[in-house]
Amino acid sequence: MAGGQERVLRRRIRSVQATKKITKAMELIAASQIVRAQNRIHANRRFRAGIARIVVETAKGDPAAARKLLGTPVSPKAVGILAIVGDRGLSGAYNTSVFRATERLAAELKASGAEVRLWTVGKKAPAYFRFRGIPVEKSYAGFVDKPSFAHARDVAAAITAPFLAGEIDQLMLVSTRFLSAGSQAVRTNQLLPLPDIDDGTEAAATEAAPAGMKGYTEFEPDPDKLLAVLAPRAVESEVFSALLEGAASFFTAQQRAMAAATDNADELIRTLSRIMNRARQDSITTEIMEIVSGAEALRGPKGA
Repeated sequence: MAGGQERVLRRRIRSVQATKKITKAMELIAASQIVRAQNRIHANRRFRAGIARIVVETAKGDPAAARKLLGTPVSPKAVGILAIVGDRGLSGAYNTSVFRATERLAAELKASGAEVRLWTVGKKAPAYFRFRGIPVEKSYAGFVDKPSFAHARDVAAAITAPFLAGEIDQLMLVSTRFLSAGSQAVRTNQLLPLPDIDDGTEAAATEAAPAGMKGYTEFEPDPDKLLAVLAPRAVESEVFSALLEGAASFFTAQQRAMAAATDNADELIRTLSRIMNRARQDSITTEIMEIVSGAEALRGPKGA
């Protein structure tokens, strides 16, 4: 009986050791990708700030035209949501946090009487929302780990078209923002209409602008036509930034999850080894007692 238990424990230990090798390898791969993702985020910030500055300057040039594309709708009748998650799991609560935030936002909008249309990025999203009875307009996948601006342009074109056609009044983005290597947070931002110049965008754009750009600005073509062109470009910039930060957040979450899994595997191996050693000792003790008992039985009664 003890020998059989020992064999079972040996097989289980070997299985845990094989799993540990996989989790350790995934941890190292994710850690190597984090630095690259961070560098892409830093390289994109100047472009993002430049787009924001141009939008602010153009909106100042024609406030009447800016009201059509800037601001926050008071009671939108139709709202589009873009949710960005990962193509894979094994990343802790990375995907689940975005799913829950999207569900909460959709429930709040429906409670206020607004129609909700949903677009997703990531392989994990369609099955999740389909299971909960939330229809998905279109889903994108296969590039979340290494997004390019072309991918962001395709996604932005799909979600911007209904807004420009008047089918939706507001477009929201739910994604994970990369604050630092130790901090990531799920954020819900408004993509369209573009955030008003009074919400802090102007300050950020002015801070990022060179000193020589301050002063009078001439526009060619007119600001209203320029804003119509800049709005899709600004959405592309925001979607691309969200994809980059989502990739960095995914790798960070996966690195932490795999590190915890590796530590748990070490602890489980130690526990199983102790149990196996105890079972082996019990087996040896039992065998010794059987040998002693047999020898005593062969020796016969005292004085025979």
